[in-house]
Amino acid sequence: MSYAQHSPPLGSGSKTPTSRRTFEFGKTHVVRPKGKHQATIVWLHGLGDNGLSSSQLLESLRLPNIKWICPTAPIRPVKTLGGFSCTSWFDMREVSSSSSSSENGGNDDWEGLDASASHIANLLSTEPTHVKVGIGGFSMGGAVAAYSATCYAMGSFSNGMPYPLSNLTSVLALSSWLPGGPTCRTLLRNNNNNVNTIHAKTRAASLPIFLAHGIADDVVLYKYGHQSAHSLYSAGFRSITFKSYDGIGHYTIPTEMDDVANWLNSNLGLEG
Repeated sequence: MSYAQHSPPLGSGSKTPTSRRTFEFGKTHVVRPKGKHQATIVWLHGLGDNGLSSSQLLESLRLPNIKWICPTAPIRPVKTLGGFSCTSWFDMREVSSSSSSSENGGNDDWEGLDASASHIANLLSTEPTHVKVGIGGFSMGGAVAAYSATCYAMGSFSNGMPYPLSNLTSVLALSSWLPGGPTCRTLLRNNNNNVNTIHAKTRAASLPIFLAHGIADDVVLYKYGHQSAHSLYSAGFRSITFKSYDGIGHYTIPTEMDDVANWLNSNLGLEG
Protein backbone atom coordinates (compact mmCIF):
# COMPACT_ATOMS: atom_id res chain seq x y z
CA MET A 1 0.00 0.00 0.00
CA SER A 2 1.31 3.42 -0.87
CA TYR A 3 0.80 6.78 0.76
CA ALA A 4 1.60 10.11 -0.84
CA GLN A 5 1.59 13.34 1.13
CA HIS A 6 2.25 17.03 0.69
CA SER A 7 3.75 18.37 3.88
CA PRO A 8 4.34 21.97 5.04
CA PRO A 9 6.57 22.69 8.03
CA LEU A 10 5.03 22.02 11.45
CA GLY A 11 3.37 25.10 12.86
CA SER A 12 3.67 27.10 9.66
CA GLY A 13 -0.10 27.41 9.28
CA SER A 14 0.38 27.03 5.54
CA LYS A 15 -1.46 24.48 3.44
CA THR A 16 0.90 25.02 0.50
CA PRO A 17 2.77 21.80 -0.38
CA THR A 18 6.52 21.99 0.00
CA SER A 19 7.41 18.37 -0.80
CA ARG A 20 5.93 15.10 -1.91
CA ARG A 21 7.03 11.60 -1.03
CA THR A 22 5.37 8.25 -1.62
CA PHE A 23 5.58 5.64 1.10
CA GLU A 24 5.15 1.95 0.23
CA PHE A 25 4.05 0.02 3.29
CA GLY A 26 4.84 -3.67 3.56
CA LYS A 27 2.69 -6.68 4.36
CA THR A 28 0.14 -6.49 7.14
CA HIS A 29 -0.30 -9.52 9.40
CA VAL A 30 -3.49 -10.07 11.39
CA VAL A 31 -4.02 -12.13 14.55
CA ARG A 32 -7.70 -13.01 14.72
CA PRO A 33 -9.48 -13.04 18.10
CA LYS A 34 -10.01 -16.50 19.51
CA GLY A 35 -13.05 -15.33 21.50
CA LYS A 36 -15.60 -12.57 21.12
CA HIS A 37 -14.19 -9.66 19.12
CA GLN A 38 -14.24 -6.73 21.54
CA ALA A 39 -11.16 -4.72 20.57
CA THR A 40 -8.75 -4.17 17.69
CA ILE A 41 -5.22 -2.89 18.23
CA VAL A 42 -2.67 -1.94 15.59
CA TRP A 43 0.78 -2.95 16.84
CA LEU A 44 3.91 -1.38 15.33
CA HIS A 45 7.30 -3.05 15.20
CA GLY A 46 10.68 -1.46 15.86
CA LEU A 47 13.32 -0.25 13.40
CA GLY A 48 14.33 -2.93 10.89
CA ASP A 49 11.69 -5.41 12.03
CA ASN A 50 8.38 -6.44 10.43
CA GLY A 51 4.74 -7.15 11.18
CA LEU A 52 5.21 -10.92 11.20
CA SER A 53 7.47 -10.90 14.26
CA SER A 54 4.99 -8.65 16.08
CA SER A 55 2.10 -10.98 15.28
CA GLN A 56 4.04 -13.98 16.61
CA LEU A 57 4.69 -12.19 19.92
CA LEU A 58 1.11 -11.00 20.34
CA GLU A 59 -0.45 -14.32 19.45
CA SER A 60 0.99 -15.75 22.67
CA LEU A 61 -0.77 -13.20 24.91
CA ARG A 62 -3.82 -14.36 26.84
CA LEU A 63 -6.11 -11.79 25.22
CA PRO A 64 -8.62 -13.86 23.24
CA ASN A 65 -10.97 -10.95 22.56
CA ILE A 66 -8.46 -8.71 20.80
CA LYS A 67 -7.77 -8.62 17.09
CA TRP A 68 -4.20 -7.54 16.39
CA ILE A 69 -3.25 -5.78 13.16
CA CYS A 70 0.49 -5.81 12.58
CA PRO A 71 1.57 -3.71 9.57
CA THR A 72 5.09 -3.52 8.17
CA ALA A 73 6.81 -0.15 7.77
CA PRO A 74 8.11 1.13 4.43
CA ILE A 75 11.70 0.35 3.44
CA ARG A 76 13.62 3.62 3.36
CA PRO A 77 17.13 5.00 3.97
CA VAL A 78 17.68 5.79 7.66
CA LYS A 79 20.19 8.41 8.74
CA THR A 80 20.97 6.68 12.02
CA LEU A 81 22.14 3.67 9.98
CA GLY A 82 24.30 5.77 7.69
CA GLY A 83 21.67 5.81 4.96
CA PHE A 84 21.19 2.04 4.94
CA SER A 85 17.65 1.13 3.89
CA CYS A 86 15.42 -0.95 6.15
CA THR A 87 11.87 -0.97 7.45
CA SER A 88 11.32 2.31 9.27
CA TRP A 89 8.20 4.25 10.23
CA PHE A 90 10.05 7.56 9.81
CA ASP A 91 13.60 8.83 9.37
CA MET A 92 15.86 9.92 12.22
CA ARG A 93 19.50 10.69 12.83
CA GLU A 94 20.55 8.76 15.94
CA VAL A 95 18.70 6.14 17.94
CA SER A 96 20.61 6.88 21.15
CA SER A 97 19.94 10.60 21.05
CA SER A 98 16.81 10.77 18.90
CA SER A 99 14.64 11.30 21.93
CA SER A 100 16.79 14.21 23.06
CA SER A 101 16.69 15.73 19.60
CA SER A 102 12.99 14.98 19.41
CA GLU A 103 12.47 16.76 22.68
CA ASN A 104 13.66 19.99 21.08
CA GLY A 105 11.78 19.32 17.85
CA GLY A 106 14.88 19.29 15.65
CA ASN A 107 15.18 15.68 14.57
CA ASP A 108 11.72 14.63 13.49
CA ASP A 109 10.60 13.47 10.06
CA TRP A 110 7.10 14.92 10.34
CA GLU A 111 6.13 13.83 6.85
CA GLY A 112 7.08 10.25 7.62
CA LEU A 113 5.34 10.38 10.99
CA ASP A 114 2.16 11.71 9.40
CA ALA A 115 2.24 9.06 6.68
CA SER A 116 2.62 6.25 9.22
CA ALA A 117 0.00 7.66 11.60
CA SER A 118 -2.41 8.04 8.69
CA HIS A 119 -1.78 4.48 7.51
CA ILE A 120 -2.53 3.18 11.01
CA ALA A 121 -5.69 5.24 11.34
CA ASN A 122 -6.88 3.91 7.98
CA LEU A 123 -6.33 0.33 9.15
CA LEU A 124 -8.60 1.01 12.14
CA SER A 125 -11.22 3.04 10.30
CA THR A 126 -13.01 -0.04 8.90
CA GLU A 127 -13.42 -1.80 12.25
CA PRO A 128 -17.02 -2.31 13.51
CA THR A 129 -18.34 0.62 15.54
CA HIS A 130 -18.90 -1.50 18.66
CA VAL A 131 -15.25 -2.61 18.72
CA LYS A 132 -12.78 -0.57 20.79
CA VAL A 133 -9.65 0.48 18.92
CA GLY A 134 -6.10 1.17 20.07
CA ILE A 135 -2.53 1.68 18.87
CA GLY A 136 0.63 0.24 20.38
CA GLY A 137 4.20 -0.46 19.51
CA PHE A 138 7.78 -1.12 20.49
CA SER A 139 10.65 1.39 20.17
CA MET A 140 10.14 3.35 16.93
CA GLY A 141 6.69 1.76 16.62
CA GLY A 142 5.85 3.03 20.09
CA ALA A 143 7.01 6.50 19.05
CA VAL A 144 4.44 6.49 16.23
CA ALA A 145 1.78 5.25 18.68
CA ALA A 146 2.59 8.11 21.09
CA TYR A 147 2.59 10.59 18.22
CA SER A 148 -0.81 9.23 17.13
CA ALA A 149 -2.13 10.02 20.61
CA THR A 150 -1.26 13.70 20.12
CA CYS A 151 -2.84 13.70 16.63
CA TYR A 152 -6.00 12.21 18.12
CA ALA A 153 -6.12 14.84 20.84
CA MET A 154 -5.45 17.74 18.48
CA GLY A 155 -7.75 16.33 15.80
CA SER A 156 -5.11 16.82 13.12
CA PHE A 157 -1.72 15.73 11.84
CA SER A 158 1.31 18.01 12.00
CA ASN A 159 0.52 19.29 8.49
CA GLY A 160 -2.96 20.42 9.54
CA MET A 161 -4.88 17.65 7.81
CA PRO A 162 -7.73 16.18 9.93
CA TYR A 163 -6.99 13.06 11.98
CA PRO A 164 -9.72 10.58 11.01
CA LEU A 165 -10.17 8.59 14.24
CA SER A 166 -12.57 9.88 16.87
CA ASN A 167 -12.86 6.70 18.95
CA LEU A 168 -9.31 5.86 20.06
CA THR A 169 -9.47 4.06 23.42
CA SER A 170 -5.88 3.05 24.22
CA VAL A 171 -2.26 3.79 23.33
CA LEU A 172 0.77 1.74 24.35
CA ALA A 173 4.47 2.49 23.85
CA LEU A 174 7.23 0.14 25.04
CA SER A 175 10.91 1.17 25.20
CA SER A 176 10.00 4.28 23.27
CA TRP A 177 9.69 8.07 23.22
CA LEU A 178 7.37 10.87 22.12
CA PRO A 179 8.56 12.61 18.94
CA GLY A 180 8.60 16.37 19.39
CA GLY A 181 7.40 16.22 22.99
CA PRO A 182 7.37 19.95 23.84
CA THR A 183 6.23 20.82 20.31
CA CYS A 184 3.13 18.65 20.64
CA ARG A 185 2.60 19.95 24.17
CA THR A 186 2.70 23.54 22.94
CA LEU A 187 0.23 22.83 20.15
CA LEU A 188 -2.23 21.33 22.61
CA ARG A 189 -1.84 24.25 25.01
CA ASN A 190 -1.81 27.10 22.53
CA ASN A 191 -4.57 26.24 20.11
CA ASN A 192 -6.14 29.62 19.32
CA ASN A 193 -9.61 28.23 18.65
CA ASN A 194 -11.35 27.91 22.02
CA VAL A 195 -13.71 25.16 20.89
CA ASN A 196 -10.84 23.13 19.48
CA THR A 197 -8.84 23.70 22.65
CA ILE A 198 -11.66 22.35 24.80
CA HIS A 199 -12.08 19.32 22.57
CA ALA A 200 -8.34 18.65 22.50
CA LYS A 201 -8.05 18.84 26.28
CA THR A 202 -11.06 16.55 26.72
CA ARG A 203 -9.69 13.95 24.32
CA ALA A 204 -6.22 14.13 25.88
CA ALA A 205 -7.47 13.83 29.45
CA SER A 206 -9.65 10.81 28.69
CA LEU A 207 -7.23 8.75 26.56
CA PRO A 208 -5.58 5.92 28.54
CA ILE A 209 -1.86 5.53 27.78
CA PHE A 210 0.50 2.74 28.89
CA LEU A 211 4.25 3.43 28.80
CA ALA A 212 6.94 0.94 29.78
CA HIS A 213 10.73 1.22 29.75
CA GLY A 214 13.73 -0.81 30.86
CA ILE A 215 16.02 1.18 33.13
CA ALA A 216 19.10 -0.41 31.48
CA ASP A 217 17.96 0.44 27.94
CA ASP A 218 21.06 1.63 26.04
CA VAL A 219 19.29 2.19 22.69
CA VAL A 220 16.42 4.47 23.70
CA LEU A 221 17.60 5.66 27.09
CA TYR A 222 15.25 5.33 30.04
CA LYS A 223 15.32 9.08 30.66
CA TYR A 224 13.73 9.69 27.26
CA GLY A 225 10.83 7.43 28.09
CA HIS A 226 10.41 9.20 31.41
CA GLN A 227 10.64 12.63 29.75
CA SER A 228 8.01 11.57 27.24
CA ALA A 229 5.61 10.61 30.01
CA HIS A 230 6.17 14.05 31.54
CA SER A 231 5.61 15.77 28.17
CA LEU A 232 2.35 13.90 27.64
CA TYR A 233 1.14 14.74 31.14
CA SER A 234 2.10 18.40 30.69
CA ALA A 235 0.14 18.42 27.43
CA GLY A 236 -3.01 17.35 29.26
CA PHE A 237 -2.95 13.55 29.07
CA ARG A 238 -4.05 12.49 32.53
CA SER A 239 -4.63 8.73 32.26
CA ILE A 240 -0.99 7.64 31.99
CA THR A 241 0.49 4.44 33.40
CA PHE A 242 4.30 4.38 33.42
CA LYS A 243 6.12 1.13 34.26
CA SER A 244 9.87 0.71 34.68
CA TYR A 245 11.86 -2.52 34.79
CA ASP A 246 15.17 -2.85 36.63
CA GLY A 247 18.05 -4.37 34.70
CA ILE A 248 16.10 -4.59 31.43
CA GLY A 249 17.54 -3.30 28.15
CA HIS A 250 15.97 -2.60 24.78
CA TYR A 251 13.69 -5.63 24.60
CA THR A 252 10.49 -6.97 26.09
CA ILE A 253 10.21 -9.55 28.86
CA PRO A 254 7.30 -11.82 29.90
CA THR A 255 6.59 -9.71 33.00
CA GLU A 256 6.24 -6.60 30.86
CA MET A 257 3.92 -8.33 28.39
CA ASP A 258 1.84 -9.62 31.33
CA ASP A 259 1.54 -6.00 32.48
CA VAL A 260 0.42 -5.05 28.96
CA ALA A 261 -2.22 -7.79 28.99
CA ASN A 262 -3.47 -6.85 32.46
CA TRP A 263 -3.66 -3.17 31.55
CA LEU A 264 -5.59 -3.90 28.36
CA ASN A 265 -7.99 -6.22 30.16
CA SER A 266 -8.67 -3.58 32.80
CA ASN A 267 -8.75 -0.55 30.50
CA LEU A 268 -10.87 -2.11 27.77
CA GLY A 269 -13.15 -4.07 30.10
CA LEU A 270 -12.58 -7.29 28.19
CA GLU A 271 -14.49 -10.45 28.99
CA GLY A 272 -12.59 -13.46 30.25
